[in-house]
Amino acid sequence: MVAKRANIISHTPSIQAVVEATGFPTVGAEVALDCIMNKKHIIMLNVETDVVVGWILKRLADNAGVVYTVSDGDEPGVIKGLYNFASSLGFTVVTAGKGKNNPINYYATPDYCRKEAKDKDMNPKMLTSFIDGSKTMIEMTEVANATGLIPDIPGMHGLKVNIPELNKVLIPKRDGGIMNQPGVVDYSIGKVAPGVFIIVTTDRKVIRKDLEYYGLGKGPYYLLYRPYHLCAIETPLSVARAVLLGEHTINTEKIVAEVIAIAKRDLKIGQVIDGIGGYDVFGRIYKATESIKFKGLPLGLSQGAVVKEKVKKDEPLILDKVSLNRDTTLFWLWQLQEKMMNSDR
Repeated sequence: MVAKRANIISHTPSIQAVVEATGFPTVGAEVALDCIMNKKHIIMLNVETDVVVGWILKRLADNAGVVYTVSDGDEPGVIKGLYNFASSLGFTVVTAGKGKNNPINYYATPDYCRKEAKDKDMNPKMLTSFIDGSKTMIEMTEVANATGLIPDIPGMHGLKVNIPELNKVLIPKRDGGIMNQPGVVDYSIGKVAPGVFIIVTTDRKVIRKDLEYYGLGKGPYYLLYRPYHLCAIETPLSVARAVLLGEHTINTEKIVAEVIAIAKRDLKIGQVIDGIGGYDVFGRIYKATESIKFKGLPLGLSQGAVVKEKVKKDEPLILDKVSLNRDTTLFWLWQLQEKMMNSDR
């Protein structure tokens, strides 16, 4: 079906499930809510929306008796599959991560990316969100909020670590690694992409002996690595699980991390922020306990926000220093989510 308005799809009786794949938080929120209200399962190939309002959308869908889920195929869904596998077998997940195929350029703009975007038949803003690191921050925030794992530091480490060294470097400092704690999300710019991984451990001696026999090393940290993710090619798996089994692939269960907007350049009073993949801001992951304290502006809410006080380059944007675009379903859902979560805190 081809339609000029998304709500035509949600009002079509023969359609059981909808895949939302725009990558725009404002559009994703509107389509997801419309589908939920019209009793359609909704599969989000739009993690940008979920890290902002996925918590509330999941609860609205549960109440409506439909499935709201982020799709398999993108790194978060594939990582969650590895996490579920390891957790079900009794392993402790120490680190979950992905490969990134290039170092981050925080100050990339659509102009900087335009030629490459044209060569790859991509939207320049979408490509910019990959190059400036926002997409990686968003994806690993999704993993964090689905698993309870947290970023070790703001923005994560993002070191150049190749596959054989992952379970030697991305582990706690006490055992020779770089992490301040176990139970974290991170990424590598080494030769890991397009793969995803988790690092696990166990205190059971018989299991350690078996893992060594099966070629995973002496431990105590073991790498489980999947060398690919197939993006939208894997989305039908999530559709089938939702429609046939009523199951989710990955969802925001508890907000333990947020992606906060950071200024790419000095921002003036009255400036309207252009959002993800633009000229004004990039995203950085923080523990939610940190971002709540300094009232950071979620990256997904930045588009259309108006600057009330000057913001210097590299500074995080603060909710009190901007006027949010309130004329969106995204804002309404976020506001409702904040009220519900604050009542639980």
